[in-house]
Formats: sequence, C-alpha cells, structure tokens
Amino acid sequence: MYYDAAETLSRLEIERLQLTRLRQTLTQAAKSPFYSRRFAEVGFDPASVTSLADVSRIPFTTKQDLRDSYPDAMLAMPLSEMVRMHASSGTTGTPTVIYHTQNDLDWWASLMARCMYMAGLRRTDVFQNMSGYGLFTGGLGIHYGAERLGCLTIPAGAGNSHRQIKLLTDFKVTGIHIIPSYALYLSAVFAELGIDPKSLSLRIALVGAEPYTEETRQRLQDLYGIKAYNSYGLSEMNGPGVAFECREQHGMHVWEDAYLAEIVDPATGEPVPDGELGELVMTTLGREGMPVVRYRTRDMTRFLTGECPCGRVHRRIDRLHGRCDDMLIIKGVNIFPMQIERVLMAMPEVGQDYQIVLERDGYIDNIRVRVEIRDEYFVEDMRQLGALQKRIAARLRDELLVTPKVELVERNSLPKTEGKAARVLDKRGEGA
Repeated sequence: MYYDAAETLSRLEIERLQLTRLRQTLTQAAKSPFYSRRFAEVGFDPASVTSLADVSRIPFTTKQDLRDSYPDAMLAMPLSEMVRMHASSGTTGTPTVIYHTQNDLDWWASLMARCMYMAGLRRTDVFQNMSGYGLFTGGLGIHYGAERLGCLTIPAGAGNSHRQIKLLTDFKVTGIHIIPSYALYLSAVFAELGIDPKSLSLRIALVGAEPYTEETRQRLQDLYGIKAYNSYGLSEMNGPGVAFECREQHGMHVWEDAYLAEIVDPATGEPVPDGELGELVMTTLGREGMPVVRYRTRDMTRFLTGECPCGRVHRRIDRLHGRCDDMLIIKGVNIFPMQIERVLMAMPEVGQDYQIVLERDGYIDNIRVRVEIRDEYFVEDMRQLGALQKRIAARLRDELLVTPKVELVERNSLPKTEGKAARVLDKRGEGA
C-alpha cells in the first residue's frame, strides 16, 4: 500500500521531523548570499527556531527575489557541487533558476516515485511521459520518478499527436503524464482517426501543470475510461511531486517530510483558517544546493479538513482555484478563469475548448466567452442555438455575478495548442 515509510508517519512524528529539517534548512539557506543578507536585514538567527510557528518571522521569498538573485546568489553550496539546473519557461526578462546537487535529484526522484505508486502505478506498468523536457521541470522530474519506480518509461515529450497515439497503441501504455488541455485536444485527434481511446490499455493518467476543474477531470475519465489523478508541483520546489492525489481522489497530499506548506491571505500575508481559500506558501525541507524559504507560489488553494480514508495524515490541499495574478476584475467583481471552466465543462453540449476575451466599451470592461459546441448540437436551427447561448450565459451569470457575452463557435474554430492552453485574450488595451 505504501512506497515509503514516511507515508505512515503520525501527525506528531511529521511535525517533529519538520522542525528538525526546518532548522537544518534555515542553517543551510543562511550560507547563500541572498538569505544571509535577508536574515541579517530582519535580525533572524536560524538557531533561534524552537517551533514551526517561528517560520513566520522570516519574510516571504518572491519570484522577483529569484530573478534579482540570477544567476547564482541563492546557492548555498559551491557551483561545482551542482549537477543540474532548471529555469523558468518565460521567453522575456530574467528567468528564475533552480540548482540541484545529486542528493537533491535523488530525493526528488524518490518523492516522484512515491507519488506515482500512491496513484496505483507499479514497476510492471508502461509509462508514457507526454510532457516537455529541457529546462521545464515536468519532463525530467516525472521521467526519473517513473524510472525509479521501475516502469518501462517512454520519453515521448510534448506534441506530435499522431506519434503519441501510435506509441500509446503499439506499446500498450498503461500510464501517462499529460496536461489537461492537451488531453482534451488529443481526444479530438483520436476521434478524427476513428479510434476509441477506451480501446487502449491505458488505466491511469497523471494530470497537472495547469489548473483544471473537477468537471474537466470527470470529462477526461469518461473520454479515456481511466482514472485521472491531480498533481501539483512548481520548479521552485523541484517541480512535480510536491503534492499528489491518492486513490481517494479527494485532495492532494503534500509530502510534509519534504516541504513546509502555509496558506495565507494574499493581501495581508497572514495565515487563513483550514478550509479557507488563500495563497500557498512553500519551504523546501532537505534540499541542500538551493533551499527556498517561504516562497509565495501565487497559487490559490486551501487545506482540506478531516482525515483521508487512505490512512495518510500528510495534509491535503484542494485542487488549484487559479492564481492570485490570474484574477480578473470585471465591473468590480473578482473572477477566476477556473470558475468559467467549471460551468462550461459541466454542460454536455460544450466541446473541448473555450476562450475568455476581455474587451473595453468606453470606460467599461466586459467579458466575452467563446465556447466550442459539439457537432451534434451545432445545428442550423438558430432558435435552438439561441436558447443554448442564453442558457450558458445564465449559468455563467449565476456563477460569476456578472453577465458575460457568449459566442457559440464550431469545433476546431478556436486556436489550438499542443502545449498549455492560453485561455484568456485581453483586448482591453487595443485602440487605446
């Protein structure tokens, strides 16, 4: 049932281990130019830590801090001890860079194997990694976890849908790693080829790298006849493997022997009660090359209350509700794109894609949602389409408290990508 004995730790054992590793992490972090300076600025001494609550005395670390520390001001060990670096995927500006020692990579692979085992994968599985490699952490992180677990691992990488389907079919793949928007896209390619995804040997999908709703997960499970497990990771905390769903599929267990997680009010930075939505803040516990302390992820989630039937007491976080910096403000109302997806993916008439368009009429911001409609519903009877359009608008209004314009479009008429979906098009600055 368990891959690692750490999964069976009690709450008290987890907290004792976290305190020991937090002290070690802070002592190690103080060896870096960045944290040495930061700790001195606020008069913080790692030796003064006597409880987990003491971490609140340390300022947050932000993405801008990582950019300002480029290329190596956060290193806590000599560069000669580093064996790999990853960087953010941004194409402009200074990237954020994360370094790893060999011990760091071994620890990361073990955590990832733990995640995959918890989701039901075993060494007898054939695993196809449909994630980008290179500087992006998702590809290599998942890859080394699958190999550590003992799976036959196919490094397919991202894109090239026809090749992906051939590999899935010819090698009787049983497990995959895929982002949700590409999984939806790929289902349309299956349809074009006349292949039923349920005819594959596939049984488990590890899904992550972008926020998605429970409705999208259910749609993927129905399309492929599989179990889809939600995952969470970010390059600043290694990459994938930070938190993962067990077979209960109700919240992601954060590996608290490897990370200290907090959820705070994004405006005040103060902790929020369990069950309340806030911003996830993470500290590495055990990474030696480049520890990161109290990192503001900008990801919105909450701690789930109650015990998990799987028996693990590592705390669970809810699926992501979006990002602090992705929040849209329309007519004074805060809106997350995930709210729109939740409504659309629950409607059988809606296809696999949509686009949110932000527009400005004079001084007023408006929101328009372009929605792909499945072929069987896109009929010539304009009255039926008009009724569907009104129904979608009404459901979105009930969810958002703002009435969006709804535009129905035919399948494959919206721009497609085989990478992460770009759901929001902001046209408010055009013509200004």
